[in-house]
Amino acid sequence: MAIVDDDVRRVRDEADIVRLITPHTQLKKVGRQWSGLCPFHNEKTPSFSVNQEKGVYYCFGCQAQGDAIEFVRQMEGLDFVGAVEVLAARSGITLRYTERAEGRSRSRRKELTELVARAAAFYHERLMDQGDTDARPARDYLRSRGYDGEVARTFTIGWAPDGWNALSTHLKVSDEDLVAAGLGALNRHGGQYDFFRARIVFPIFDERGEAVGFGGRKLPDAEGPKYKNTSDRAEIYSKSQILYGLNWAKTEAGRMDELVVCEGYTDVIGCHLAGVERSVATCGTALTPDHARKMARFVKRVVLAFDADGPGQAAAERVYGWESEFGLQFAVADLPAGSDPGDLARSDPEGMQRAIAEARPYLEFRVDRVLERAEMDSLEGRARAATEAMVLVAEHPEELVRDQYVMRIADRCLVSADEVRRLATVGGRNSPSSGQRPDVRSAGGSGGNIPGRLTIEHQALRLLIHRPEDLSAWLAPALFADPVAEMAYRALAEVGEFHGARATVDDETADLLGRLAVQDASDDDPKGVVCRLLALAAERNAVELEARARSSGDLGTYQPSIAFLRRGVIDLRETVADLDQVEPLLRWLIDYSENDTDG
Repeated sequence: MAIVDDDVRRVRDEADIVRLITPHTQLKKVGRQWSGLCPFHNEKTPSFSVNQEKGVYYCFGCQAQGDAIEFVRQMEGLDFVGAVEVLAARSGITLRYTERAEGRSRSRRKELTELVARAAAFYHERLMDQGDTDARPARDYLRSRGYDGEVARTFTIGWAPDGWNALSTHLKVSDEDLVAAGLGALNRHGGQYDFFRARIVFPIFDERGEAVGFGGRKLPDAEGPKYKNTSDRAEIYSKSQILYGLNWAKTEAGRMDELVVCEGYTDVIGCHLAGVERSVATCGTALTPDHARKMARFVKRVVLAFDADGPGQAAAERVYGWESEFGLQFAVADLPAGSDPGDLARSDPEGMQRAIAEARPYLEFRVDRVLERAEMDSLEGRARAATEAMVLVAEHPEELVRDQYVMRIADRCLVSADEVRRLATVGGRNSPSSGQRPDVRSAGGSGGNIPGRLTIEHQALRLLIHRPEDLSAWLAPALFADPVAEMAYRALAEVGEFHGARATVDDETADLLGRLAVQDASDDDPKGVVCRLLALAAERNAVELEARARSSGDLGTYQPSIAFLRRGVIDLRETVADLDQVEPLLRWLIDYSENDTDG
């Protein structure tokens, strides 16, 4: 059952997201934002931020994000329509439905799954058509991974052409259906464009075998994020509930009472080719309670076939809770360092099968990993190992289980059980595994998830989200070197509204927008941001032109442009009093980017 879009927007706008979240966690106002402990994962240091004006939240610890509707969906286990209905009732809003009966709702779902299936067939035909030269690099890449035509047919692998509207032109569907199916969106002029372009696409089916979405992988030398998935805004797709490959895996899983969970689509395909057909993967997200609930319908044992120290297994307490709530048993496959299931399945299928067969209980694997990496030649090293291991053990809810691991750790570290408990009490608070994250806002590295570590491109996007009237006239795609930041800018510029823009982009870009939306931009200086952004873009282009000049030996052709850019950089850093002064430089950069001139 679908709700009229205007009513959905009204419900979202009327919801007071701070009041909605407060019963689940205490929020404190910090500047113009609100902050508190994340209600979606256990933590000791607040990393959950809320922007009341925009009506969005973001956790810098577990990357949970969304608006009021998504919060209700996650907290109460509802679908999109159910969450909107709950919020509408609280606000006294009468909803209008485009589908009046449950039968019509089922009919709508069928229409959309058939539309996604048509898209899958189109993409698949483009890949398999040997005369399609646009798809040749995709075929070559798949062959290099060991996936021949038979594999492509088995998993309906396809190729999304490198054009703005190849699919939408082929489908000839309404704007509403194109957006509802997650296949495309509309630009600012009302024209349709495809969501997936120049990517190998893997159709995602639900457990019934109905097509509900896609995962798109870029070619190795292409720009942009490695993977792009159907947006959760699509009416029939939710990444927190979908497990890629479950439609193929459920037969063997039922027979063996076990599912193997990987991280990616190619991992699942590799496992199937290696004879581990009970393999599934999450679709661009960590495991969720809905995933666990769904797996419990089919099996009692779940083997995690990815790095136990990675983000997919960071929330140990959740895993233990799922074991209790859903009657599951989690184990971990000990894969060779640096390998993923897809590569291992291709290079050593027997080794892959052996790693799955010898998977160890979740806690045992994590504790052994700590002890195996430890320095056991000194008392200090053994003490550190015992402390770190005990922090992991303390997360387990069963006292009997915890006590058995105390004895195991004491034996391995050559200390008494009482000493192990004392070390955990003294050192656990600051242990690397305790969940107490250090303050890395001034540290090196990319700092992508840290509020205080913004690139100038991120700062410009933050201003564009919060104060578009101050900045929109002075931004252009040519100013962005980071592909994700550029995609975020294009979405904001084309759609003109935050929630709509976030609904049109891939998960990585949506994550960036979500992070920036909950940060305070009240003190940002638009002129300073524009000048720094222009200076960096001008410097990049000057360096590029100098490289062209050296390569061609024709300095005279390029020198005027190089001099213009260098002078512009100096002016931006010293003498700009009004942004109108930067218009000639901005226009040059836009023209150069659009025309790809040689100077």
